[in-house]
Amino acid sequence: MKITEELVDYVSELSRLKLPEGEKAAMAAELEKIVDYMDVLSGLDTADVEPLSHVFPVKNVLRADEVQPSCDREALLSGAPASDGEAFLVPRAVE
Repeated sequence: MKITEELVDYVSELSRLKLPEGEKAAMAAELEKIVDYMDVLSGLDTADVEPLSHVFPVKNVLRADEVQPSCDREALLSGAPASDGEAFLVPRAVE
């Protein structure tokens, strides 16, 4: 596919990039190389290739949930400025 400077202008407008006049020809050549490589990839036989969602195998690295004893409530509330024996008491923030 031939990439013209008009197409480069259109793509740069869509991407909100301002290319100096001197870079438009270079960008057209780069985009043409990319499109040519995509044509090469399109020509490959991928009939026997299984589609991938990730390049590397994905496995869960989190441990399984297990019930464990928690801290003693009295010990946790012992340093609180105010508590009701069940929770921390804080001043009312909303009237």
